[in-house]
Amino acid sequence: MATGALSEATFAQSLAHPSPATPAPRYPGWVTEVVAPLSGFIDEALDPRTLFGDLREIGEGESGSVYAARLLTPSGSQRSDDAHSSDVEFVAIKNVPLVPNGSPKLVDLQRELSLMRRVRHQNVLSMEGVFVDIVEDALWIRMELMERSLADVLLLVDEGIVIEEKPIALLVSDVLHGLSYLQRLGIAHRDLRSDNLLVNTDFSSAVRVSKEEPSRSDNVGVIYWQAPEVRTPPYNALKVDVWSLGATVWEMAQAEPPFSDIDDPRLIPHRWPSLHQAEIYSRSFHDFLHLCSQPSSLRPDPNELLKTPFIRNASGRPTILKILSECRAMRTVRSNGTVSVS
Repeated sequence: MATGALSEATFAQSLAHPSPATPAPRYPGWVTEVVAPLSGFIDEALDPRTLFGDLREIGEGESGSVYAARLLTPSGSQRSDDAHSSDVEFVAIKNVPLVPNGSPKLVDLQRELSLMRRVRHQNVLSMEGVFVDIVEDALWIRMELMERSLADVLLLVDEGIVIEEKPIALLVSDVLHGLSYLQRLGIAHRDLRSDNLLVNTDFSSAVRVSKEEPSRSDNVGVIYWQAPEVRTPPYNALKVDVWSLGATVWEMAQAEPPFSDIDDPRLIPHRWPSLHQAEIYSRSFHDFLHLCSQPSSLRPDPNELLKTPFIRNASGRPTILKILSECRAMRTVRSNGTVSVS
């Protein structure tokens, strides 16, 4: 009998209905069959509940909730009860529920994991491990824990957080470095916005294309940050992220996304509105926005934008740390009940 690689369907069936010569499945019942397509990404030797503890929900993504978790020793005991100890490490855990007949979310997750497998860059959030929780029938995906999203920061503008032009340029510079790296791999993010920028990103809409054939026709992203050509496909997938970044720069200046006052997407123009206080921003800031909003064929790539005066005049890293410190202080005051939340 000829030997060879099992097809995905055959592999799943052999796991779900093992023969006497087949090892017993790692997971009980239907879970084995459901997770079979992700078997190449899952660390089957470890129970995530022995690795991570003290889970605290911090957000919700497209495929499941996200938790901050304390990293435990391999034996499951906590390294330290002292929250200030240098031995204590926290990670982010994305929890993806499993259901008996599978889910389209798992198909998307398989594509996302395949896409991100070789992505390693300091400005791009990576997935560092996938585990199966057999207690609650869920996948646990380990990621680097980031303090907050840019959207979280912008929500505090009305309470006194100020993001000036030079810190904006620094944040944008980090994003451009990440986009430049992804484009070298032929990856277009296609859903760049403040919710997906962590002060690194969620790649559920990402796609790999070639520079020779970058055309796509699927409608992705959120309308306020979406490049106009996405609404009238086909479009060059490697060009849309720069538009979305420009929309996010506009959002940082206004503390709300462009076009958020327009209910009918058909009425959204191909240029962003004027800034409410345009005079407080430099010529280089306005030039950068103008470049990002160019038609697809004229829109510069991330490497070109990194050379602009706006980016070259970015502030130093301490300014971002100061903003995050102010955000933490506001959160502490809130939790003490001394500030009302509208």
